[in-house]
Amino acid sequence: MLEGKTVNLRVLEKEDIDFAVECFMDVDFWGEYSPISEQRSKSEMIKRFDNPSNFAILTEWKEFIVQKKDGTIIGLIFHMVNQPYGHMEIGCFLVPSERGKGYGAEATQLMVDYLFLSKNIVRIQTHTNLRNEPAQRALEKAGFTKEGTVRKAQLVRGVWNDYYLLSILREEWKEPKILTRTT
Repeated sequence: MLEGKTVNLRVLEKEDIDFAVECFMDVDFWGEYSPISEQRSKSEMIKRFDNPSNFAILTEWKEFIVQKKDGTIIGLIFHMVNQPYGHMEIGCFLVPSERGKGYGAEATQLMVDYLFLSKNIVRIQTHTNLRNEPAQRALEKAGFTKEGTVRKAQLVRGVWNDYYLLSILREEWKEPKILTRTT
């Protein structure tokens, strides 16, 4: 488990599938700035969980649960190797009622700390809709820098949207900002 001040991250377990399915089926979970996720049944999620090599042609993909200190599950965060370049890409989604409280920035920082402490990488990147200012603030709090605009990057509710590409480099990170402890 990765422990922060207000949230912890733990690897998604099979018993979390119900929460994950609920999130994937809820268009509000993805918010107005993200594409509506492909709808997945519980059996599809279990199959993907049991056989991750069939999920994608990624060499690494890992999902974590974001939970408050009292154990309340409030979201999902993932990291993946972006092939063929070998750098990490991350994404974080919180349930709507827990957004804007600093949990996303802390979860992102925990993931950044974990990745730079455990992987031989020089770059972590992510993207966000140009209009999603709360996500941009959270990412900048976690040390990310806007690199540029990716035009017409994703179809969001029938409209092609531009996105910011953001990244943090190992030399910009320097050291953990949150005490990251694995258990």
